[in-house]
Amino acid sequence: MKVVKSLLLGTAAGLIAVGGAQAADLPVKAKAVEYVKICTLYGAGFYYIPGSDTCIKLGGYLRAEVALNAGGNYSAQYNGVFAANNRLTNYYSMRAREDLNIDTRTATEYGVVRTYFDAVFTWTTGSYVGTGSGTGATAYSATTAGSSTINPTDGGISGGSLGVYYAFIQFAGFTMGKAVSQFDAPWINYPGNNFDQLVGGSGSTNGVAQFTYTADFGQGVTATISAQDQTQFFTTNIWNTAGMSTSGVLGGAYGSNDIGGTRSPDIVGTVRVDQAWGLFQASVAAHDNHVGYYGATEVTGHPEDKWGWAVQLALSIKNIPTGAGDVINISGVYTEGASRYNFQSLAATSYSMFGSSNAAYQSIGFAGVSDAVFGPGGNLELTKTYGFRGAYTHNWSPYWNTALYGAWAAVNYSGTAKSLICGSAAFATLTGTCNPDFNIGQVGVITRWTPVKNLTFSADFTYSHLDQKYSGAITTGALTGVAKPAATYELKDQDTYSLLLRAQRNW
Repeated sequence: MKVVKSLLLGTAAGLIAVGGAQAADLPVKAKAVEYVKICTLYGAGFYYIPGSDTCIKLGGYLRAEVALNAGGNYSAQYNGVFAANNRLTNYYSMRAREDLNIDTRTATEYGVVRTYFDAVFTWTTGSYVGTGSGTGATAYSATTAGSSTINPTDGGISGGSLGVYYAFIQFAGFTMGKAVSQFDAPWINYPGNNFDQLVGGSGSTNGVAQFTYTADFGQGVTATISAQDQTQFFTTNIWNTAGMSTSGVLGGAYGSNDIGGTRSPDIVGTVRVDQAWGLFQASVAAHDNHVGYYGATEVTGHPEDKWGWAVQLALSIKNIPTGAGDVINISGVYTEGASRYNFQSLAATSYSMFGSSNAAYQSIGFAGVSDAVFGPGGNLELTKTYGFRGAYTHNWSPYWNTALYGAWAAVNYSGTAKSLICGSAAFATLTGTCNPDFNIGQVGVITRWTPVKNLTFSADFTYSHLDQKYSGAITTGALTGVAKPAATYELKDQDTYSLLLRAQRNW
């Protein structure tokens, strides 16, 4: 009996031990999985960040393109080796780019708090430049002058570049950070084109640092006041004519660029009406021209600051009878001492284009854009410009559309500025008329095919005409940067054209 009792107790103890061990091995009840939820407050593509009341949207594109007969990607052959019209001129340039943007929004008692970030990762090839060194004519090198190694400017197989377009916070009507200039039309510098260098208005597609307040009056009417950084690209040139040389002039520079340190941001004001029929916008800007010194040191003195200004009107007309989704975008601008608001951030501000001639070695068309000009002991002479641009886009079908676009801009120097420029020894060999005023005209056509949603193939053809006001001929020493010899060159208007082929997948 005693043995039986011992066996029963032992068995019970064993069962309890095994049961305890099994209970210890049972999984603890897991916390419920928090799935990502769709956020419908701000449109399609937003999701709630798990564990928060903030909505996020990811987007971007991947782009592959080749520019033919262009000055890089995507520019025209306006200057440098691109416009030399010789064996140093690139016939093509290729690029691949990935864009990533992150948009977050949170509803608060003060309204929506928004942050936006947009970065691009880019690979570009075919951007070699002349060094003016080596045996014989100027040779290509993307590294050290005189090197015989030819490498892409972005460097090797795994090279490339990273850029930040936009990074800003929006809160209670304020925009703080790097964003499109409030002066710009909504289409920036692309009323219907892919071509980057369209003149005739402002365009800060790469973003500019700013502190902005926008008041919303309802019914699509808003007004904006903004202080924006002028140093990134809202200053062109302030030329000290004491630094002029013949080679510099033929490269489109009328002296040394004598910009001083920052004193004031540009002040921008905008009124916009945005409704179903289209959009109207009026923009104004004030720009402080602050220079360095007449000479190499501070004891040489300096001219006083002068404020420049710009005004722009922009109009977009939708729902036109030619077809569903067709649109006309146009704008016009006038500037005085603020030329970047006409020759936008990606447009050329120097022109030096070579062509053929029956009267000289070759012909050349050259011109330069400035905010102001001054000479030793003199005051700033502000440069005046005006221009326009526009496009008409027609949709042939849901898959095809074509845009016709054009632009024109004029630069006028004051009588004093012309005397300073033309009185320089840089023009000592000129036989003919000296006048730095000029016009630039551009016209183009682009066709886009979208076979499936968010995948677009496009072909963009652009023709440009430089109407310079010089006449006669000029004799110069060797222009080694573009492999041009010491010779006499006819001063003549110039033309150029280019073609951009692009494939882009948005997501």
